[in-house]
Amino acid sequence: MTETPTPAGGGEPPAIPHVAPNRKATLHVVQFSGGIGSWATAMRVAERHGTDNLVLLAADTKAEDPDLWRFVADAGAHLGVDPVIVADGRTPWQVFADQRFIGNSRVAPCSLFLKQKPARAWLNDNADPASTLLYVGIDAGERQRIPGIVRGWTPWTVRFPMCDPPYLSKQNMLDWARAEGLRTPRLYDQGFTHNNCFGVCVRAGQRQWLHLLQVAPERYVRAEAEEEELRQQLGDVAILRERRAGISYPLPLRELRRRAGERDHIG
Repeated sequence: MTETPTPAGGGEPPAIPHVAPNRKATLHVVQFSGGIGSWATAMRVAERHGTDNLVLLAADTKAEDPDLWRFVADAGAHLGVDPVIVADGRTPWQVFADQRFIGNSRVAPCSLFLKQKPARAWLNDNADPASTLLYVGIDAGERQRIPGIVRGWTPWTVRFPMCDPPYLSKQNMLDWARAEGLRTPRLYDQGFTHNNCFGVCVRAGQRQWLHLLQVAPERYVRAEAEEEELRQQLGDVAILRERRAGISYPLPLRELRRRAGERDHIG
């Protein structure tokens, strides 16, 4: 549950030694996912509180786009803050196999085991709840998530800077980063709405999976193979579901790809 220089999704997170902050001052810990929202959050925290006691806490899921780690390193250098990288050590697919459960849009054990638990372990070891503020990068359009996030990170106090005015869209944040001289994560340029899991996210719906099939079919096919292996072990389960005659059924990635191919053929 400590800093790690091991590869992530083919990339390499920055292996930088962490220097302990001044414990006499408030510690400002940003949950630094590598997404543009967490970057904008870090920028607002730095503007308000400086960077002497700023921590960029990133979790390595072993499934990220290598370009995510490039952006994490660039953003840290821009702020003058060395990111802290924590890791469980498994991939999402390994978590699903260990839990005997495939993650989906409603329940994603990968997020719990690969992000939340390693981050909480670091907080337990390094951040006194009485003198720590934790920041999460959701924006004003996601306010409904705030109560659950606050409960989930008790006893730490959580703040949401991007839910405060001036309100920024994701495009506003990307434009801001570029104006600061940063090269933004390439997944956004490829049409993905989030920079996580190399576009292979079990929380995503059919639209994103079809987009992945279009722009990166090799990643789709690898995910399909991982899902099929788990289906051999767990039965008729899948990341996606569909409703027919009011009843919900698993929709395997293999079947979604087959249907997409038929539509393309007809078109």
